[in-house]
Amino acid sequence: MQRVGFLLKVKDDPETIARYKEHHRQVSPDMLDALHRHGWHNYSLFMRPDGLMFGYVEVADSFQASLDGMSHEDANSRWQAMMEPFFESPDGGRPDENMVEIEEVFHLD
Repeated sequence: MQRVGFLLKVKDDPETIARYKEHHRQVSPDMLDALHRHGWHNYSLFMRPDGLMFGYVEVADSFQASLDGMSHEDANSRWQAMMEPFFESPDGGRPDENMVEIEEVFHLD
């Protein structure tokens, strides 16, 4: 198991942030199933009022393997297309391609 932290940035607009949060209260069952099948566990997203997000996930094998598995899922393709307009992404691309992984420097079990 690998513990992963990452950063993403939703556009700093109250309406955009509210719509983003609403979508996450209604994640489709096929997307949830795909995440589970590709080893995503204990997955959480945290957001500051300005849209900066910290994500945490525990993956069965490696973060890259879990991302690669999701890249072949229709549910994920639909989700990423729907989520793309919400994010600040200077170079473009899907949100799952712009996750900035951050180094774990301490863990208390």
